Amino acid sequence: MGNLIIRKATVEDAKGKGYVHYQSWIETYTGLFPEEYMQSLTLEKSVKLATDYPENTFVAIVDDQIIGFTCYLESRDEDLEDTGEIMAIYILKEYQGIGIGKKLMEACYKELSKYSKLSLWVLGCNMKSVGFYERQGFIADGNTKMLHGKEVIRMIKNSE
Repeated sequence: MGNLIIRKATVEDAKGKGYVHYQSWIETYTGLFPEEYMQSLTLEKSVKLATDYPENTFVAIVDDQIIGFTCYLESRDEDLEDTGEIMAIYILKEYQGIGIGKKLMEACYKELSKYSKLSLWVLGCNMKSVGFYERQGFIADGNTKMLHGKEVIRMIKNSE
């Protein structure tokens, strides 16, 4: 692996961020979400989403290529006060398991340090991601919701 750079995203990063978002969904969720939903995903939709929402995002770059990103904001959950939220983290499969996710999360932790707690939502049957978040100190709090017919669980941790 070349040199890793973690930095705030810019509008110019939309194409690379969109690619990571799209490709990560294909690599991670094929077989977990209904096939008709997976077939509705397109690279163009992911790039448009990245273009429309460039803020509150960190990108991970290796050899001038975006290979991962994470997004954060104030929690959208009405039952949580003083809580920041990790809204998304995606890393291309070939770059997973080597510490990039942890570094992206740490960048978000700094941005969300004014909050006493952090939250995130994760697909309950995605044990690899659940395990990653548990190693980061997140614990399932019992709240769930449905996403495309699958249970998503909320995880919480005290801010560092």
